[in-house]
Amino acid sequence: LTELDGLEDLKDVTVIAATNRPDIIDTALLRPGRFDKLIYIKTPDEEARKEIFKIHLRKKPLAKDINIDGLAKKTEGYTGADIAAVCNQAVMASIREYIQKHGKVDKEKLKQLKIEKRHIETALEKVKPISKSDLDKYTKISERFDKNAT
Repeated sequence: LTELDGLEDLKDVTVIAATNRPDIIDTALLRPGRFDKLIYIKTPDEEARKEIFKIHLRKKPLAKDINIDGLAKKTEGYTGADIAAVCNQAVMASIREYIQKHGKVDKEKLKQLKIEKRHIETALEKVKPISKSDLDKYTKISERFDKNAT
């Protein structure tokens, strides 16, 4: 905090902070001159979710039944981290299914695995988006920050 207060002369230093829990930020950090701009990042829209899925599934072996446009539509309210978790869970579901079916792991056959729609659906059952009440809470906090900034 002493560096943020300007007690030391720091040239060309920009401080950026991020949190997924704005409700527990120490008010000392929010005093004028410490963080001059607070930016609330909303959950990604459909187009952004589509791009996030593309990024996280880019090098994954996908079956033909995977529809990224459909996934983007289905995941309203999911954060980028939620989507990453869905993709990782789908990979794990595919691997678990293989192991249950074949017992031992054959590295060559493992390379032939495909992530299928059912693996994504299993992942979506496990990874849930932020709740509406939490989203409303964060929106109100953002509005409070905006009000304090003016």
